[in-house]
Amino acid sequence: MTEVDAASTRDWVTDHLEEYLSSGGARGHVLDLTSVGGHAFTTHCLIKVVGRTSGRVYVTPLIYGNVAGEIVIVASKGGADTDPQWYRNIVASETIGVQIATQAFEATWREPEAEERHQVWAYMTHLYPPYLGYQTATTRHIPVVMLRPGRPIDVFTA
Repeated sequence: MTEVDAASTRDWVTDHLEEYLSSGGARGHVLDLTSVGGHAFTTHCLIKVVGRTSGRVYVTPLIYGNVAGEIVIVASKGGADTDPQWYRNIVASETIGVQIATQAFEATWREPEAEERHQVWAYMTHLYPPYLGYQTATTRHIPVVMLRPGRPIDVFTA
């Protein structure tokens, strides 16, 4: 990814996050990602994590799927050779916040293993086919995280 591409991606992500937050989740949940190889109705959640070293709160929009009542997110970082910071922060936490449209929850997390991971990965690559290219672009094993919603919390704000 070139510097210009990275800047334009950051701008797009920032705009998406602002729309999701400013609308309380009424907008930003479903996006058309056909221009980047995705589907016309791609669902997005927000995750809220606390920085493991900074203590700051970070909110990130991510594509998600639903497998047997668990929310699935993928730590792809566009196929970069390092894990995204949000993933590192999840690993350092017992729970995180997750918002889907206009509902938010505290959630516990886990990483599926073996055959379950294979099945969940196949499902997520069906939801967002570019994940396949992201995996071939890196030597790291892209993490898949499953979130189990718990108690309701307030929707996220800017």
